[in-house]
Amino acid sequence: MGLSCYQLLAESFEAERTAVNQSAPVFLAHGAQDPVVPPALGLTACRQLQAAGYAVEWHTYSMPHSVCPEEIADIAAWLRRVLG
Repeated sequence: MGLSCYQLLAESFEAERTAVNQSAPVFLAHGAQDPVVPPALGLTACRQLQAAGYAVEWHTYSMPHSVCPEEIADIAAWLRRVLG
């Protein structure tokens, strides 16, 4: 799970990528008005993971660099789905 994430560094991504974690589900979320970490960086990370074959669930919320009730509900639903 990544909240307000940013693009991955190619060197560290390739070093940590393994067959074991390839099937791990990924939840990424970002505030559309985030002044700290630009949303475009989060979307770039999402696209990098998708291009590498990861199953990414991407969410954006109308908020700055914070959390909101809708995001918490989506996280809870995702955790129930992937851990249940």
